[in-house]
Amino acid sequence: MKMTRSKQNYLGGIVSIIVNLLLFALKYWAGIVSGSLSLMADAWHTLSDSLSSIIMIVGTKLSAKKPDKQHPFGHGRWENIAAIFIGILLAIVAYQFLHDSIIRLREGESANFGTLAIVVTAISILLKEGLAQMSFYIARRTDNSAMKADGWHHRSDALSSIAIMIGIFLQPYFWWIDSALGIIVSLILFHAVFGIIKEAINKLLGEDIQESVKDSVKKIIISKYNQDLGAHHFHCHNYGEHKEMTFHIKLKPETSVEEAHKVATELEQKIKTELNITTTIHIEPLK
Repeated sequence: MKMTRSKQNYLGGIVSIIVNLLLFALKYWAGIVSGSLSLMADAWHTLSDSLSSIIMIVGTKLSAKKPDKQHPFGHGRWENIAAIFIGILLAIVAYQFLHDSIIRLREGESANFGTLAIVVTAISILLKEGLAQMSFYIARRTDNSAMKADGWHHRSDALSSIAIMIGIFLQPYFWWIDSALGIIVSLILFHAVFGIIKEAINKLLGEDIQESVKDSVKKIIISKYNQDLGAHHFHCHNYGEHKEMTFHIKLKPETSVEEAHKVATELEQKIKTELNITTTIHIEPLK
């Protein structure tokens, strides 16, 4: 049985929360046993990922609400709002990485790791990148900005764990390596934050329709009427799972109102069936 869009997002969020809570407990325990402050800090970073997953689930839940009088096009843009919240949360994590790394570099502090820290860090890298790939996969299938942002939050944890792992092996030769890698990771995260928030804001403001959608519409018209009808003036509004589109077509001047209405209605129904886009078509006389 095919899972609905909302169920895919819910499942991804629940799996993320469970894995993150288990990883938090494992990392924190390993940090206490090995005396590694950076590993304990990384544990709290992992716990913050659970919060981003909760925000993603809440955003998905709100976006799935049916249209009402105040919101006739639904609540799909809650996903973009949730993505902005997650982006802000990720920016705070990135800032904390940058701040702590600079402080440790100034004070000449180096990392102190044990064998247990190596094992736990390796497990963290594998699980967190696995969660990131799962989130990105679901985001591609559902076009959910919040899920994509959540994936980047998972990847940020994987990157921080990779930095810790590199620091473990290079620390005997370069005392400052852990701090330097922390700065690099924070800059990578800031770049990801910029992309997440930019994409979410663009969707809220309204983006130009994709050329692939225009091409699909024109192919539908040709398959139905063996001509393109001069489709132009496309506009599309993205409300998450619900999308609204308008465009113009040209019909012969002698076409009756009834015939023109029939053409527009048939195209609107076919586009809804094949592309899942609600369409309004404006008729123009062919010159």
